[in-house]
Amino acid sequence: MHISLRQLRVFEAVAQNNSYTRAAEELHLSQPAVSMQVKQLEDEIGLPLFERLGKRVVPTEAGHELYHYSRAITHSLIEMEEVMESLKGINRGSLRLAVASTVNYFAPRLLAVFQKRYPGIALRLDVTNREMLVQMLDSNSVDLVLMGVPPKNVDVEAEAFMDNPLVVVAPPDHPLASARDIPTERLSEEVFVMREEGSGTRKAMQRFFAERGIEIRHGMQMTRNEAVKQAVRSGLGLSVVSLHTIELELETRRLVILNVQGFPDRRQWYLVYRRGKRLSPAASAFRDFVRAEAAKIAAPIAAV
Repeated sequence: MHISLRQLRVFEAVAQNNSYTRAAEELHLSQPAVSMQVKQLEDEIGLPLFERLGKRVVPTEAGHELYHYSRAITHSLIEMEEVMESLKGINRGSLRLAVASTVNYFAPRLLAVFQKRYPGIALRLDVTNREMLVQMLDSNSVDLVLMGVPPKNVDVEAEAFMDNPLVVVAPPDHPLASARDIPTERLSEEVFVMREEGSGTRKAMQRFFAERGIEIRHGMQMTRNEAVKQAVRSGLGLSVVSLHTIELELETRRLVILNVQGFPDRRQWYLVYRRGKRLSPAASAFRDFVRAEAAKIAAPIAAV
């Protein structure tokens, strides 16, 4: 086959946008030019790569297969470029990070220190939930991920770098606020505000109670940590959250940590990337930085 990198780049843009028009805008090309590149690619391969569903174009089976290999080629080219740049000095290149939404409470502190040391490295940060992080790892679309428990269904390297204490929080006027050594079973009488399905904190919370044979009552479900905290402050229920997310609320007495048996549930944060992935110099520098200094820079101020 005689396939050009330009054709693959155009193909990827169409696949990612599900549109010839949006791909053309992204690439600063005319729509006919985009259509021609895809048609030439289809002629070379001998199979249709897209089909129309209403106003959208979606990859065919052949298109999905080509996209997989095209992304691998693109990542290899990016790695090659960054290795070449590294020969000019470590303070160059780019780094794409993805972090769990809870990690984002301390990630800015890490990135601020790292950026001061390596001002020439361009950083891109994606903040999302566990489900999306697993998808990113599976597609190898990020350099490094900071998250809770590493996925078991994706072949990854994972290294714990800092404790992640989970605690039960309540409003200051809750009847249990001043109680000591609260039996875990007592929590079955309470309503809990939950994170959404796919959240790492929710999975950890469910695992904790399931291991003890305790059923908890689910109340409202929220997609953001800030919404969970607001709901708890408003008296809509208790919740289990990472200590990293409530420093301000503890300092201002907007929330309190309940003294429950088995808590804090001491889990860990992990630095994760695809097994076998050749880390760029920028990614290697960040990995070493997290190993050496993350706990010192980002540990929660509040002591439990």
